[in-house]
Amino acid sequence: MESRTKSNHQLTRAICYGNVSKQRSPSVIVVGCGMAGIAAARALHDASFQVVLLESRERIGGRIHTDYSFGFPVDLGASWLHGVSEENPLASVIGRLGLPLYRTSGDNSVLYDHDLESYALFDTEGNQVPQELVTKVGEIFETILQETDKIRQEFSEDMSVFRGLSIVFHRRPELRLEGLAHKVLQWYLCRMEGWFAADSDTISLKGWDQEVLLPGGHGLMVRGYIPVINTLAKGLDIRLGHSVTKIARRYSGVKVTVENGKTFVADAAIITVPLGVLKAKRIVFEPKLPDWKEAAIADIGIGLENKIILHFENVFWPNVEFLGVVADTSYGCSYFLNLHKAAGRPVLVYMPSGRLAKDIEKMSDEAAANFAVMQLKKILPDASSPIQYLVSRWGSDINSLGSYSYDAVGKSHELLERLRVPVDNLFFAGEATSMSYTGSVHGAYSTGMVAAEDCRMRVLERYGELDLFQPAMGEEAPLSIPLQISRM
Repeated sequence: MESRTKSNHQLTRAICYGNVSKQRSPSVIVVGCGMAGIAAARALHDASFQVVLLESRERIGGRIHTDYSFGFPVDLGASWLHGVSEENPLASVIGRLGLPLYRTSGDNSVLYDHDLESYALFDTEGNQVPQELVTKVGEIFETILQETDKIRQEFSEDMSVFRGLSIVFHRRPELRLEGLAHKVLQWYLCRMEGWFAADSDTISLKGWDQEVLLPGGHGLMVRGYIPVINTLAKGLDIRLGHSVTKIARRYSGVKVTVENGKTFVADAAIITVPLGVLKAKRIVFEPKLPDWKEAAIADIGIGLENKIILHFENVFWPNVEFLGVVADTSYGCSYFLNLHKAAGRPVLVYMPSGRLAKDIEKMSDEAAANFAVMQLKKILPDASSPIQYLVSRWGSDINSLGSYSYDAVGKSHELLERLRVPVDNLFFAGEATSMSYTGSVHGAYSTGMVAAEDCRMRVLERYGELDLFQPAMGEEAPLSIPLQISRM
């Protein structure tokens, strides 16, 4: 098998997207060139701010990474629009670009990002699970989760999803299931863990369903997410290969230092680096961030989901969206996304998460690809070897150090809001700052827009240039504004 881990370097260091005007005030530095950073920079640039984006990688997009080394686009990172509807802030952007979506589910559920009838599950001997059993167990799993809701209302202290399930099984042993049905139940738990990119013994029972689920179901980006990123990036001053090491804030502005010692100054900065990078303290803040901000960074969970993308000469698998391996434990279960069904490509995407993803990251790319093929051959013994493969490593990538955030056991969902709240002239954005759309691309986009507007208002207020009758970016001016009154 041929490894194709190197993506096409269509961007160069310190590239500039379009013509950038000379230095002028007001000015903002955006740290991180993922969806949140580009959304914030786009909004401020269009509001006539001088904006510089500093990106540590040699490409834009962050945890959006569309690779073309197979001769067609495949996403190594984010690949779905969760909530295909007008309520999704990204839907209009995607629609204007004319980008096709393949709807994998009409019901926007945490449990089912694919309709139940689109699954083909097999045991480890290669026997397909009857579809009636797949549907029945899926309904039972929903019942089990409903029972856990009673438990979290009964207990004042938080617990893990795993412990909540254990209590349910103790109280209602008929829900335990046995034999093949038990293995299918473990597969559903495996899929739930994949949604959070974490194991059930680390996911908060109180917080697992706090995300706002937009209507319209789930849509796969057939041509990849990068066209959206490239469009939003047009005309922006983006400095690639600029890894930020220090951010100093003063009343007069901010000074940002990158790895080679070069410094940038501006009125304010928007921090959009992944939560994993903040946790690793790869950026030094001067003065240090408040204790409540550092606590939020430390306590929000960061999950891991990777992709092993297998490109085959020919299609030899069933014409379904998802292939799954059921097993005695969720750790032993596996699933493959069928890109031939969605995009007409002879590609299967193996998607390990949580502890399994961490274990696989310890392997070489070749060993990881072989592991995925071994899982595939459990259900399709005559499976051929791939002609190419790609392996993502979001956990060990120093520019991400994880995939996306989730509510950890014993930690409040409110921590996401604390991470978002500005500190003086520092503003924060990214999926981990979204209380409503945690872990999603549209969550990152929304928080980027919010941070841009907060930053714009703060900077213009300081300059005495705030137009009270100017509507917020992207909004119509309200007819009336309620007074904010307190007795503090």
